[in-house]
Amino acid sequence: MTAPRCTHTVEGWNGVSLYVPEYGNANGIPVILVHGWSQAHQSWARQFSGPLADHCRLIVPDLRGHGLSDKPADAEAYNNSAPWAGDLHAIIETLGLERPLLIGWSMGGWVVQDYLRVHGDGNISGFSLIGSSGSTGRYSPVAALGQRENDTAVRASDMYEEELGANLAATLAFLKACFATLPDADDLAIMTGFNMLCPPHVRLAARKRHEDYGPDLAKTSVPALVQWGIHERLAVSPMPEKTVEALPNGRAIKYTDSGHAPFWEETEAFNADLLTFAQTCYAKDSHL
Repeated sequence: MTAPRCTHTVEGWNGVSLYVPEYGNANGIPVILVHGWSQAHQSWARQFSGPLADHCRLIVPDLRGHGLSDKPADAEAYNNSAPWAGDLHAIIETLGLERPLLIGWSMGGWVVQDYLRVHGDGNISGFSLIGSSGSTGRYSPVAALGQRENDTAVRASDMYEEELGANLAATLAFLKACFATLPDADDLAIMTGFNMLCPPHVRLAARKRHEDYGPDLAKTSVPALVQWGIHERLAVSPMPEKTVEALPNGRAIKYTDSGHAPFWEETEAFNADLLTFAQTCYAKDSHL
């Protein structure tokens, strides 16, 4: 595994301690990579080297309740926009990031949209939502909700349980559902390990939200991407398509050989797309 270039401890919303490692070029374009539900910063391991890392300063926090960050007990620390938005704002301010890009995978895309809801897009250069959606819970498209509810691995009910055997089995099944082509056994073992750092109470409060981000996306003016694999089992159609439609400056990129994690399954293409997007955003950004 690639070691971080440096690490930070950032005081997030309501005093929560956040573990924030950095990779890549210290003088490069600042990019915050926001992992998904029950994951950790190592989800982005395939972005930590190569041309993307050569040109970008990659800030890769463990979200509250995940990885090596603090894990408050109260549901209110996870079930609304304020904590997530406050944490991203604290990272930007503490590290002195000048108009970074926000890149959110799955639930991490909700976190990016929480930031947009609370703080707007005036201090960022662009954002991307990967395998994510502009609505959650009861606001999601009915057809997508039905498909997800009928997929036991995606529903992942036992990931909310304290009983370890059922929890582990559900976590492994959920991870397998994220990929069209499974990672090798060692990578899957590592992923299962860092997923188990997220306690059941965090998983429940963070995922069971009801949010309509459409009005927040409609207010954005910076460039935006919506990226997804055509073999999705989580952000299923028409979730990504409707998200693109909500964006004034949005563009879709589909990956033909990927499921929920194109940054892992089609790493070279994804990294090239993200680097081009980052460079384009900075070239267009009149503040820089």
